[in-house]
Amino acid sequence: MNGGSRFRCNETTCGRIFLCEVFTSHKFTRRDLLSAFSLLPAARLLSGQEGPAAGQPPKYSADVKVVNVFATVRDKSGKIIKDLAKDDFTLDEEGRPQTIKFFERESSLPLYLGLLVDTSGSQARVLGDERTAGLAFFDRILREDRDLAFVIHFDYETELLQDFTASRQKLEQALDLLQVGRPPQQQTQQQGGNYPQGGGYPGGGYPGGGYPRGRYPGGGYPQGQGYPQGGGRGGTKMYDAILLSSDDLMSKQKGRKALILLTDGVDTGSKVTLFQSIGSAQKADTLVYSVLFSDSEAYGSGMGPVYGRRRYPMPGGGQQLPDGKKVLQQIATETGGRFYQVSHFHPLDKVFADIEEDLRSQYNLGYTPDSPSEPGVYRHIHLTAKTPKKKDLVVQARAGYYAS
Repeated sequence: MNGGSRFRCNETTCGRIFLCEVFTSHKFTRRDLLSAFSLLPAARLLSGQEGPAAGQPPKYSADVKVVNVFATVRDKSGKIIKDLAKDDFTLDEEGRPQTIKFFERESSLPLYLGLLVDTSGSQARVLGDERTAGLAFFDRILREDRDLAFVIHFDYETELLQDFTASRQKLEQALDLLQVGRPPQQQTQQQGGNYPQGGGYPGGGYPGGGYPRGRYPGGGYPQGQGYPQGGGRGGTKMYDAILLSSDDLMSKQKGRKALILLTDGVDTGSKVTLFQSIGSAQKADTLVYSVLFSDSEAYGSGMGPVYGRRRYPMPGGGQQLPDGKKVLQQIATETGGRFYQVSHFHPLDKVFADIEEDLRSQYNLGYTPDSPSEPGVYRHIHLTAKTPKKKDLVVQARAGYYAS
């Protein structure tokens, strides 16, 4: 089989994507078809998805109304504190003190990781670094007997490149598939043989890797439009990627769950909102570690800073998109993860090392809420830590949960 079917999301109902289709031309690849079906629950059950060999983790709130909170604690200098006891923590829900009934240092629960990589044009020159650092991270953090990881890319589409696996080889193969995505109209043209080397994602991309300076072949932007990723008409689908990862993959797992989001933080094409994507991660009890990684030359000289807010040309005048840095900070804070910014002084491999230390140093606390709540209601929680000798401790944990 050859050719170009692609996995695309095309319907949103009540803030959740329910329907995904495989768009096919006259030819399609087995990998494309499997990637699309792997996000459908029934198909994933039939496929015999790999699972952890370790014993079952403690029951969660759906079964015994126990709420689990994973927390990392730092001192005022940023150093992780690993020697706290249960009595050093104080927890309240909706302002009412709660009794911590379960406590564990450096949780032994299975770890489920998802790596979400932005493959829009602006990321063309950093994908190589992301592949190398991502594979090294998987090598270090995944325990063969219990931990699993998956890889998703997002640009004009959201595609699962590798479902949950403990296989280093499969994860490496998925990372090797990361290429800059083409706009839908260019994909159609490429299938007819109009692009160099047979082109497009994921079979090779533009000669030299990605589009020149992050732009599309021929210079400028598709059809003279302003936003480089399609301006909301099919561009970078970051929010969709978070929601699909949380709802269709993470929500079915029991244990510690974390998404690592590599992007410049600018979403221009999702069908769901920032609020809906954060809510999906919260409902799946999934932390999001957002990593701001972008290329200062992606849009040519004089078109904005390396990080944070970007300016894009618009017909008839300038236009400013939302601040990607603030968006990523919000996602991390509200899900209990952490925000990182790649720089010359803090390169990507160091960021991954920090995330690894964070995940290896989590406290696992469990409690039974003192009052029942209607299913689907968001409950605010507040966790603090203090000892007689360590009073200025900062706790990183989720700010609430959705009642089962």
